[in-house]
Amino acid sequence: MPRFARLLSCCLLCVSGVAQAVPPQFEATSFGTYRVGGEFEADNAPPGAPRSADLEDGGGWGVGLALYRDPDSFYEFLYSRQATRIDRNAPAGASLEVITEYYHLGGTLLFDTSPAWRTWLSLTAGMTRFKAEGFSAESEFSASLGGGLRVPLGERVALTLGLRGYLTFVDTDTQFFCGSIDGTGGCLLSSTGSTIFQAEASAGLAFRF
Repeated sequence: MPRFARLLSCCLLCVSGVAQAVPPQFEATSFGTYRVGGEFEADNAPPGAPRSADLEDGGGWGVGLALYRDPDSFYEFLYSRQATRIDRNAPAGASLEVITEYYHLGGTLLFDTSPAWRTWLSLTAGMTRFKAEGFSAESEFSASLGGGLRVPLGERVALTLGLRGYLTFVDTDTQFFCGSIDGTGGCLLSSTGSTIFQAEASAGLAFRF
């Protein structure tokens, strides 16, 4: 009987060791952001008024869901959101609250830089959605490139710090925030070129499972 007990204890220890050695399979991240950029052309601007209109810089938030491919890379779904306004110098829509959302899929590579932290590089692509209450929403294809640091706070938790740039691809004649303006149909803004660029700095917590 003692031999059986010792054998059983060894088996339990082995199983426990294997279970602890299993790498994380999933990850959930919540983060806050500060976003800049986003230039449009103001339609129907009065003579002498600025022709361009920018989104005001400001804070936002986002979440990420990841499926690990191996210990050094994972596939991810990224959602990032900012609620802001058109800058006060814009000739139209200065009081308009604009919500910009990114829905992206992609992947991240992790690099062993130091025992105290790891660097990461992320590439994603998906959809950008611009919307404002009372006006039509516009969705366009976009891509992003990001990078930063991950600082372990425990076996399954890490602090994430990063910078990311978003590039949204639009037609040069794309119009935004269309609806009834002063009793007639019209649009407030249009694209200034073939792309709209925004950048954000982020900080958050990643939980691995």
